[in-house]
Amino acid sequence: MATARPPAPTLAELSPMLLEERRAVPPGDWHFEIKYDGYRLLAASKPARLKSRNGHDATAWYPEVAAAVGNLKAGCIFDGEVCVLDEHGRSDFELLHRRSARRGKPPGSHHVAYCVFDLLVNGGRDIRGQPIEKRKAALRKILDCCPDTLLFVDWVEDGDWLYQQALTLQLEGIVAKRAGSAYAAGRRSPDWVKVKRPGAIPAERFRR
Repeated sequence: MATARPPAPTLAELSPMLLEERRAVPPGDWHFEIKYDGYRLLAASKPARLKSRNGHDATAWYPEVAAAVGNLKAGCIFDGEVCVLDEHGRSDFELLHRRSARRGKPPGSHHVAYCVFDLLVNGGRDIRGQPIEKRKAALRKILDCCPDTLLFVDWVEDGDWLYQQALTLQLEGIVAKRAGSAYAAGRRSPDWVKVKRPGAIPAERFRR
């Protein structure tokens, strides 16, 4: 007789996986992503709900994100950063901070994008224990709508090259994720590390 699968965690029960910080690109088997300069956000689909890193209900703060996530298949929980992007795709934290302080989207507000880099629950199934490569592949299949609001965050294998691009474009830095790693919700893990550009402004520069 097959063992019943335990229920997947709800959005309220989940907290984001946190990163360690290093000064250099780690050697070995890693996947590398651009580090977006935004606010961390967990999102659930159907009904769409958004949750900030500190546990606040952010659904009404970013209605365009909630609407886009609501168009995705039911029973999914995503992890990513909400950002204001310029014409070159670079995130602008100051513009995001101004927009977020308005707790909604009044006329004239900057549009935000949800830069999604992980999938925690897929169609009601908890996949946090799966290797990051499988979670990323499943995420790519889901994000097939709303390209101006939902951005799939891809990776590259050459961390040194990506870091040099971050320096050239004056980005905040890069993120390295260990190949084969699981998602460690609610704790800081050596499997995810950030390497910031020298001189990049720390995230605490604004009181939230």
